Amino acid sequence: MTPVVVTSPPRPDPAAVARLREYGVATVHEAMGRTGSLGPDVRPIQQGLTVAGGAVTAVCWPGDNLMIHAAVEQCGDGDVLVVATAAPSTHGMFGELFATALAHRGTVAVVIDSGVRDTAELRAMGFGAWSRHVSAEGTVKATAGSVNVPVTIADQTICPGDVVVADDDGVVRVPLDDVEATLEACQARVEKEAATREAFRAGQLGLDRYGLRDVLARLGVEYRPYDTARDAQGRQ
Repeated sequence: MTPVVVTSPPRPDPAAVARLREYGVATVHEAMGRTGSLGPDVRPIQQGLTVAGGAVTAVCWPGDNLMIHAAVEQCGDGDVLVVATAAPSTHGMFGELFATALAHRGTVAVVIDSGVRDTAELRAMGFGAWSRHVSAEGTVKATAGSVNVPVTIADQTICPGDVVVADDDGVVRVPLDDVEATLEACQARVEKEAATREAFRAGQLGLDRYGLRDVLARLGVEYRPYDTARDAQGRQ
C-alpha cells in the first residue's frame, strides 16, 4: 500500500459526539450489541476522564513515530488521534510534546496501540491518553506510514470520522454511519437501567427481575441447607 496522508476526513456531528460522551464506554458498548470495544489491554493512564471525538487515524511502524507528526497537522477541534502500528510495538511513541501540539489544535485525546511516556505531565495537562503500554523507550522518525486510513486495533477497524469514546472502562468505537442508531439504543438502555435501579433499591433481586431462577433450575443448580450441603461435601 502506498503511504498516504488523507486530508479533510469526515467528522461526526459535535452534538451527537457530546451525547455519546455522556453515555460512556460501557453503555455505548452494550447498546451496540457488545461490539466496538478495543479490549481490556488499551488502558487509560489517568482516572476520572471521559472523552469522545471523531477519529483521526495514523499507521506507524514499530518504534517510529514519523506519521504521528504528520497526523498532528490533520487533527482539529474535538478530534481523537488513533494510532495503530504495522506490527506490535512497546515503544513510548507519544509524550508531552505531542500532547502540547494537539491541545493547541483542540484535539482531546490519543488512543494508541503502542506505548506512551511522560505520563505525569500528560495527567497534569489533563490530556487524555489510552495506550497498550507505558514505556520510556524512545523512537525514530524514518519510515513512512499513512494518515486517515482505516486502522485495526484489537480486531476493531476504526475509520476516519468514526466516534471514539474513552473513559476509565476503556475505549469503544462507533462507526460514523451507526451514530444515530447507537444514540437511540443508548437512551433505551439508560431508561431500562433506571427502572432496574429503582427496583433494586426497593429490594427486588436480579434473580427475579431477570428470570434467573428458571435458568439456575435448567442448569441443574440445587438449593440445600448449609448443614446438608456440608455433609454432602464431606462425603465426596
